[in-house]
Amino acid sequence: MIEPLADTVCAIIPAHEEERFIAEVVRAVRAHVEKVIVVDDHSEDNTGLAAATAGATVFRHPQRLGKGAAIKTGLRRAAAENYEYFLFLDGDGQHDPSEIPRFVDKVSQSKTDLVVGNRMNNPATMPWVRRLTNRFMSWQIGNLCRHKLPDSQCGYRMASRRLLSVLLQSSDGFAFETECLLLAARNGYSIDFVPIRTIYRAEQSKIRPARDTFGYFQVLSKHLIQRAPRERVQPLPFGGTEVSDQG
Repeated sequence: MIEPLADTVCAIIPAHEEERFIAEVVRAVRAHVEKVIVVDDHSEDNTGLAAATAGATVFRHPQRLGKGAAIKTGLRRAAAENYEYFLFLDGDGQHDPSEIPRFVDKVSQSKTDLVVGNRMNNPATMPWVRRLTNRFMSWQIGNLCRHKLPDSQCGYRMASRRLLSVLLQSSDGFAFETECLLLAARNGYSIDFVPIRTIYRAEQSKIRPARDTFGYFQVLSKHLIQRAPRERVQPLPFGGTEVSDQG
């Protein structure tokens, strides 16, 4: 268990049809963080049950709303329980929970608002198409927000509660990570990166190329034509239906 931040960190895992891996992920995360929230984005398998059995608090969307929406459901619940830090990782086993201390150490030492995993220090295991796409997107987004971003698309992150309004303004889809970085940089929050490894499996990606690419460019277009206001959004009642609370 992480000290001294263990009781102030809540892990939030968005999941869609991750029955095969989610229990293993939850158990590994709970070795470092006591509270784990899994948001089941309307899976047709037993993702929610597997996560709850492993010790997570689980909420289920009544319909598929998107990765960003699932994260925000978890955020609202975690914020309502007064957690100070939010840890995000995927439920498919690509993110190694043993690297959680890297994020916590960075936050503890520098009080950084947003810490993002950087896969690009050792991208050899990353599929080449994804590697090239990530480099291009990171360059493009970095230019837009005037911040050096070695890896803009990694979903393995840790954020301070100070960033809550930015997180809740971000996209409901896979563009969540992109918009979060843009809003954080434009509103003057500190951003840093920690090196991580990623475990790529043979399973089909959850990304829907046409729809998610369109969403990505929608976000870029919006931020090209207007600067994000420094408005503080009040957390809304969290969405979803609680399945079980064993965390």
